[in-house]
Amino acid sequence: MSIEAKLAELGITLPEAAAPVASYVPVVVAGGLAHVSGQLPFVDGKLVTGRLGEDVALDQGAAAARACGLMILAQLKAALGSLDRVERIVKLGAFVNSAGDFTDQPKVANGVSDLMLEVFGDAGRHARAAVGVPALPLGAAVEVDAIVAVRD
Repeated sequence: MSIEAKLAELGITLPEAAAPVASYVPVVVAGGLAHVSGQLPFVDGKLVTGRLGEDVALDQGAAAARACGLMILAQLKAALGSLDRVERIVKLGAFVNSAGDFTDQPKVANGVSDLMLEVFGDAGRHARAAVGVPALPLGAAVEVDAIVAVRD
């Protein structure tokens, strides 16, 4: 089954790939790997902002991480032409805008990790970092970057 068919089966519609907010490109493909710049969470066209442990609940944070994953997929599709070129999700980096005493960053990051498993099956299993940070660009609640193995 193609990834496009899998997305349709899951009822997932990818967002439009977002333009960079600074001096970088969204995806660089080199040496068989696609390096995806950090993506922010947009839900219904609106950026999810706030801080976990203060004004963003854990389930909202996980949903924001999933939204970052959808944007990663949109960026990959734009750069590669087809998500069927994805061989494996190698690594995800999840940055969680967190209060000093918030320690559930891994649970927030599960939002994006679970998405990759849903879409790619075993090829969606990946290494990961889930890190709490005091601030993110534009006040975003979560930012996720990715390294993805790609086929020619």
